Amino acid sequence: MLPDTVHFLEVTDGGQYTDVRIHRLPLWRARVWLTDCSVGRFLLPHGWKEMVMTHFRRVCGEKCYLSPPDESDANRINAWDNDLEVLLGASMDGISTPASARYRTPDQLPKMLDHMMMIVDLETDTPIGWCALFYRVPANRRAMLGIIIGEKSYWGRGYGEEAVRLTLDYGFNVLNLNSVELGVYAFNLRAIRCYEKVGFRRIGVHRQARILAGVPHDTISMDILASEFGESAIPEAIKQ
Repeated sequence: MLPDTVHFLEVTDGGQYTDVRIHRLPLWRARVWLTDCSVGRFLLPHGWKEMVMTHFRRVCGEKCYLSPPDESDANRINAWDNDLEVLLGASMDGISTPASARYRTPDQLPKMLDHMMMIVDLETDTPIGWCALFYRVPANRRAMLGIIIGEKSYWGRGYGEEAVRLTLDYGFNVLNLNSVELGVYAFNLRAIRCYEKVGFRRIGVHRQARILAGVPHDTISMDILASEFGESAIPEAIKQ
């Protein structure tokens, strides 16, 4: 039998995750309230069990949202970093451990990755990858883009494309960047198609930049300018 009233934990993203409130609402009103897309509204289990929200909707799309990484993401990132199929297409080498993956949490991120965010499935709140704007040059308003969709069941379903758009929106309209660049292996046709759909243009080729199984592969350099980016969701977020 359902209770007449329920309790909710609401976490409001003010940038430092400091605004936490408990609400007691009639059940009929709570059902409507839960459908709101604001950050972090959770039904508290009976008995006032402690709940901790680990991901926050900093930039939200239709399929996924971007969230600052959390300590709990370390093992997941470690698994992605050690999946050969994932890391070779993402220009990565070597191995990762849970300890090294923790350096991607907000208080330990190396300066080059100070704008790394988790890519989280909007429907299930499951982390599926990460993206980052790194090697930023504030004087020239430039940065590099890196992205991994680590959960392979999400490949080819549009999540990578939307995550790239959200990252660029954040970069151009929050960080005030003017240019974002990336490098992608010539054999990674799925990624190249994704970047071109978002608006990246090819600007050069590093010939035989990577050798795999004795076969040399080129790296394609691409970039996009703020003036070439499409419609932004940031102004709408400001209105709200």
